Amino acid sequence: MRYTRTRKGLTQEELAQRVGLDRTAINKIETGSRKVAALELSDIARALRVQMASFFDDPLPAVVAHRSSQGLDTVDSQIDSLLTEIASEVEFVHSLSPFKAKAPQKPWETPATGEAVEAMAVRARKALGAELGAPIANLARRVEALGLLVFAKDLGVDTADAGTLLLEHGGVTLINSANRVGRRRLALAHELAHFLVADQYTIDWRVGTADLNLEARFDGFARALLLPREAISTRWKELQVNSGTRSAAVILASVFQVDMTTLARRLLDLGLVDPPAAGDIREVRTTQADMIEFDLHPGDELAGEVQPLIYQQAVLRLIRDERISRERGRDLLWRLVDDADLPSPRTRDESEIWKFVS
Repeated sequence: MRYTRTRKGLTQEELAQRVGLDRTAINKIETGSRKVAALELSDIARALRVQMASFFDDPLPAVVAHRSSQGLDTVDSQIDSLLTEIASEVEFVHSLSPFKAKAPQKPWETPATGEAVEAMAVRARKALGAELGAPIANLARRVEALGLLVFAKDLGVDTADAGTLLLEHGGVTLINSANRVGRRRLALAHELAHFLVADQYTIDWRVGTADLNLEARFDGFARALLLPREAISTRWKELQVNSGTRSAAVILASVFQVDMTTLARRLLDLGLVDPPAAGDIREVRTTQADMIEFDLHPGDELAGEVQPLIYQQAVLRLIRDERISRERGRDLLWRLVDDADLPSPRTRDESEIWKFVS
């Protein structure tokens, strides 16, 4: 209960006021030194906008294994607890109204070399239906077809970039939308690599800065996925000749929706710039004048609070069929939909009663 309260941004005093208890009572309940009545627990769950069952559910096995291997307590970071809550909600909705796309039949081989990373990125682009050499638009929607559902929330700048949890059918990824669009897309591409090789559970801090082993290779995969080798090599050379280094960087970063650090590292990986030039590109900032001059429209994917469309559609079906309450439906939709906009219960045919009595 404690980490749910803190993640909701409530103090013990504020929660106590909402449920009509003393702050000391909340403190004792959280520490286990006071028994809690069923009605009190119901009031607390309502105040925190969670299901009562969440207080009794065990953490998912993959989460337990991860925390144990890292020597962590069962109460971990903000993204950790939120990701497990989202996974639980996805499983709940899916159990009532199956909606998830089919996951890959078997895990992809983990890349061990730079060339294997490039090959994996090419294969992933084909699986995502991306045009050869073109920017990947709507990355979050595309990965749904592979079974990975993408959620986004603003978690602030002092927490992880993303996390992924593999489920029985597919998986869920949570992206920290506090970051800029280029970093959000890089984080999602990185999480896609974890999903494709079937890593059970990952929390990634500062995607794009890894120096060693698997995480560095997955960073390389993410760059190669978003910035395909042949297209970037050709366009960089053309733009640099015609417009100069800075303008070339501004145009490529905006068209392919990546941040300057990602672009600089990719150009360095491909041998298109030397380290000093890569350092200069990292310092480039796209201005409003650049956007006007070059007619750039990079978009703002995964901004704010985002849920997968197929998940939202499943929740709306459950509301329409009266399999969940409207209040429960709004909670599952993170209250992104006004109560007045929720669907009305469908009209039932009188003959349907025979399904229950025959």
